[in-house]
Amino acid sequence: MRLAIAGAGASAVCLLDALARSADRVDVTVFDPAPAPWRGRPYRCDLPAVRVNAPPPEMSVRDGDHGHFERWLDANGGAAEPDPWSGDRFVPRERYGAYLEAAAAEAIAAIEGAGGTVALRRCAATGVLRTSEQVVVRTDDGRLQPFDAFVLCVGVGRPADLYGLDGATGYVPDPYPALTALEPVEGDTAVIGSGLTAVDTVLALAATRSEGRIALVSRSGVLPGVRQRYTPSRLRHFKVDRIRELARRGPLRLEDLTALMAAEIAAGGFDAAGVARELSSLGREEPRARLARHLAMVDDPDLGLRILQQAVPETGPDVWPRLDARDRELVLQEHYRTLMSLCCPMPPASAATLLSLMDSGRLDVVGGLADVRPRRGGFTVKAGGRKLQVATVVNAASAPRHRVPPAAAPLVDSLVRSGAARPHPHGGLRIDPATSRAVGRGGPDDRLYVLGDLAAGTLFFTFGIPSLVDRARDIAASLSLQRRPLATPANR
Repeated sequence: MRLAIAGAGASAVCLLDALARSADRVDVTVFDPAPAPWRGRPYRCDLPAVRVNAPPPEMSVRDGDHGHFERWLDANGGAAEPDPWSGDRFVPRERYGAYLEAAAAEAIAAIEGAGGTVALRRCAATGVLRTSEQVVVRTDDGRLQPFDAFVLCVGVGRPADLYGLDGATGYVPDPYPALTALEPVEGDTAVIGSGLTAVDTVLALAATRSEGRIALVSRSGVLPGVRQRYTPSRLRHFKVDRIRELARRGPLRLEDLTALMAAEIAAGGFDAAGVARELSSLGREEPRARLARHLAMVDDPDLGLRILQQAVPETGPDVWPRLDARDRELVLQEHYRTLMSLCCPMPPASAATLLSLMDSGRLDVVGGLADVRPRRGGFTVKAGGRKLQVATVVNAASAPRHRVPPAAAPLVDSLVRSGAARPHPHGGLRIDPATSRAVGRGGPDDRLYVLGDLAAGTLFFTFGIPSLVDRARDIAASLSLQRRPLATPANR
């Protein structure tokens, strides 16, 4: 099979590893003009203070092998210091990028050892044309190249410029990599956003500057939760086969999922009411108090919250397409921030640093963000009924949820115009949940696949490494089933 992949980030590495584990011969061409292939946007060379937010067992790119990343760390002198509160290891993002490079090299060697090839072309795929048997990829250097199948692994876009600040003096449009992006930051600073990217930004600023106050401003004012000590569980109720069994009777409702999660937590001997209180209290607690409370719960003997955090990304992709359409809208409108805060938590050491910055008066977390406007010598930020005067604004807001990254827009537009793909109303492209095949006017196409954030309209939770590994395995299996003979010179 001749396979094309658009994008050379973490999702492409997961896919290459899955392909390397299959018994099929495959010739792969990866298209990506980025200067640091395999690292993606978040894992380039950066400050040590900017770390991944999950322990090694949740960061392995190899399906079924949670120790793959940890073994690489130990073998390459990269054993990060354990978190003082949980004992888990949260490595610098740069170090994880080195692991992605090594995993890609290992997968490429395995593919080539099986008789296949892997080529990295430093250009962007800008269009796809379908023939009766092939897909023809057009690149930004004007070339056309035929393949048997094509996978979009284009990643996520940069933060949206919601306040029209691009080009303003003192405005930083993207905090990654912090090593270079935050180098010119001076004076008091406002960081737009309150998710994990915003936390990374605050940690980087605190590590490189001894002066200047930081205001972390967002509409919600809600910080991520704090990750408790890693304790994996075996899911008994909130699992894929049970979800599929329930869905045979009709669309799932939120009350079905609530009952299933309560049964899962109770099966472990824990209190589902505690998780329910955590879900319902979001936004009603002062940020510092919530952060301190969560840090104190790192070794909580009640594992209910940890079960929720494991089950949502593990089973969520199978749940989401089967959920009643009205309930999907309700989750997106009312509960998305809650799920992201609790299921994408920060390391305990990061929480402790934020608390220290708050207590010293250097950091303020402010909700109710209404406006940001340039002024002479800086910016005026309206948030929480206050007007903040700052010298610098760093945009650390989340990328537009499940939207098409600007750099990938020509490619996605080409697919949509030709009917090969259809936009999803919640963003990105429609896909077949079982195989990740793109769904066009004629239904799922076994020549076109989507991996990563572009599929999140269908799958909801796609950006964590375990989710990428899971979907990469399904794509590799589908490609193996749909394997075609090599294209001949005549039909090229």
